[in-house]
Amino acid sequence: MPTAPGPRDAGAIPPSRDRGDACPGTLRLHAADDGALARVRIPAGALTTGQALALWDAAQRLGDGSLHLTSRGNVQLRGLAEDCGGELADVLGSAGLLPSPRHERVRNVVASPLSGLDGRGEADVQPWVRELDRLLCASEAATGLSGRFLFALDDGRGDVAALGADVTVQAAAGGTDAVLRLGSDDAGVSVRGEDAPRAALLAAEAFLDAARGSATRCWRVSELPGDAAELMTEVASRLAADGINGTLVTVPPTTVGDPPRPGAVAGPDGRTTALSVVAPLGVLTAAQWHELAAVAEHDGNGELRLTPWRGVILAGVKDAAALETAGLITSPASPWLGVGACVGRPGCAKSLADVRTDAAKALGPGPSSLPVYWSGCERRCGHPHGDWVDVVATADGYDVRVHGDKPCTGMPPSELAAIVAAARTSAVTR
Repeated sequence: MPTAPGPRDAGAIPPSRDRGDACPGTLRLHAADDGALARVRIPAGALTTGQALALWDAAQRLGDGSLHLTSRGNVQLRGLAEDCGGELADVLGSAGLLPSPRHERVRNVVASPLSGLDGRGEADVQPWVRELDRLLCASEAATGLSGRFLFALDDGRGDVAALGADVTVQAAAGGTDAVLRLGSDDAGVSVRGEDAPRAALLAAEAFLDAARGSATRCWRVSELPGDAAELMTEVASRLAADGINGTLVTVPPTTVGDPPRPGAVAGPDGRTTALSVVAPLGVLTAAQWHELAAVAEHDGNGELRLTPWRGVILAGVKDAAALETAGLITSPASPWLGVGACVGRPGCAKSLADVRTDAAKALGPGPSSLPVYWSGCERRCGHPHGDWVDVVATADGYDVRVHGDKPCTGMPPSELAAIVAAARTSAVTR
């Protein structure tokens, strides 16, 4: 489960950014060992079945056929030819997945994936997502954001508010107001819900100005030197100048909500309103992806929502049989639940092991009580937030620990299942 991030360490030294932001996108491909990689930004993970099929077509014709879900609810296509960029852009542009070429890498927006479906949130944030995306694509200043900068729109349940976003908007009790904050600091601004998307953009633009004024190359709010409370005061001033009524508030610690569990999603009346499924290690074959789109089209309302936990919500779908047969996780009892990994060998040159194969071999008998994440190197690309069982490949084997604790070092793959199981147990009882 995600945990709320702690406050920023005021004495921390921001990381050095001695080169430009090389974060991949749709128009800027990344050269990997298994071919070029494209990262397609999908605000709130919201796809129509037509858009899902466009991604399926691109993965089959231009890539290796697989679709990788990211920890921000986006999709990565791998194994692409270096010269396919133009054709890929045409395919995705025709499907509405590339509304602004200049903004394609900054459309990083996560949102509570069950918002408006299960009745648990304070407000349906999906309209906020659409408006924020429209404003982002219309903002000249927003083109200066890093491809790593993240917006989170939380419907009040606390799920995506705990993901360490740069700009978080969380619906307040009653749903008419929302609280805006930058990074993980406890200074925030309360605004009307209808003003939340505009407020989020103005906060991001204030960050860009503060970054330029700091004489440092900051990509994330956590890297910005200085007092976060002063920046929030500046944000409140900008909101007022734009006609938005905002009140400076202290944000209490986030009550962390659970991410969607696999299975039927019940609405307020107890009836199934959606189906939640998870892809093992976040990777879907072309056949699995096509089955998702077909089920969404024929059994649901034609909508798919990708989640930051590498799952998919199918609105209106009630029967999991076809997706279970396709090899997707449809039950909270699956041993794959909570297990993640970076791409590892052979796709990444920096990886020291085939972490996905080793993760499968060390799979326990049931779902993980704490996320278990396998990393091919110390970079830990795509790792969870909060506490997790940290399995990192080294030149001597694997280091295993609950994140922040002293690791067990140099573990051979044959011993990993027992070590990981023990780490999970200690994580629950410590």
